Amino acid sequence: MKLQSLRLLLGSSHSCGYLPQRNARSAFVDPSFPLDETLYGALLDQGFRRSGNYAYRPMCQVCRACRSVRIATLEFKPDRSQRRCLRANADLGLQRVSRPGNDHFELYRRYLRARHAGGGMDPDDTEAFREFLGCAWGSTEFWEFRRGRKLMGVSVVDRIPLGYSAVYTFFDPDYPARGLGTYAILQQVEQARLQGLPYVYLGYWVEGSEKMDYKKRFQPLEVLRPTGWVRLDRIAAGDRFADNAASV
Repeated sequence: MKLQSLRLLLGSSHSCGYLPQRNARSAFVDPSFPLDETLYGALLDQGFRRSGNYAYRPMCQVCRACRSVRIATLEFKPDRSQRRCLRANADLGLQRVSRPGNDHFELYRRYLRARHAGGGMDPDDTEAFREFLGCAWGSTEFWEFRRGRKLMGVSVVDRIPLGYSAVYTFFDPDYPARGLGTYAILQQVEQARLQGLPYVYLGYWVEGSEKMDYKKRFQPLEVLRPTGWVRLDRIAAGDRFADNAASV
């Protein structure tokens, strides 16, 4: 496997965005390493994720709270709340495009101002928007959810051999009752299932973080542990917290 020659670069320490009063650090794949969607799929299975062209994974000194998670799509069945979400958004159409449009950026700006004001991301920085979501070496799709011509939401999704990796989703903040973030994940699961693809990768899940709690609702959810992928519902809570506190 080509990944055997992988070189990692260690980033600087910074405040953790998920758990208060903790510092975080990431290791990045050397940007000169020639990645593609197949190699990236292998990296996802080892706990990596991407931001723009950079593949990274957490490398904190005394914390292992960030756990990669993925939905087992072929066994997934929506719960009652998720079925309501599907009905509430049955009037939306899905279209895939290969690059973001101006209306994507305008929706992204509105979404950040309404949902993540003061979160460190500048809603007016067009270049940062494209660098954050795009990827030169991957197979990235922009999934538009529209009601007629009105753009209601956008999911940025990477296609990999075993399914899809959810990069980022943003949506119209004027329709909170629709649950557009949940709907976007449900659509990713459904599209993977229709193609016989086994997984949708949701990035990192952090026990005890309200920002990440929604991921537990998509069952069966698999969590990457030191021994490999394990179903979340088969891990005792004590074991989960023991993992989180493990040191290097």
